[in-house]
Amino acid sequence: MFERITHDPNVLGGRATIRGLRISVSHVVNLVANGMTVAEIVQELPDLDADDIRQALAYAAALAQDELRSLGA
Repeated sequence: MFERITHDPNVLGGRATIRGLRISVSHVVNLVANGMTVAEIVQELPDLDADDIRQALAYAAALAQDELRSLGA
């Protein structure tokens, strides 16, 4: 399902990365969260393509799907 998402203990300490590159899923998600468009991200990180970014977002959504967190009081 997430064929572009890899985990390798020798790359970024085993964090989820895109296709084994030293670009973490969390970095890509953070760029989107801070307002960058897919085109801007691909321009900034030319090793990525639009499908990589979509899959990073889908992966993050799948991880968060069943999480319940207190937002603080």
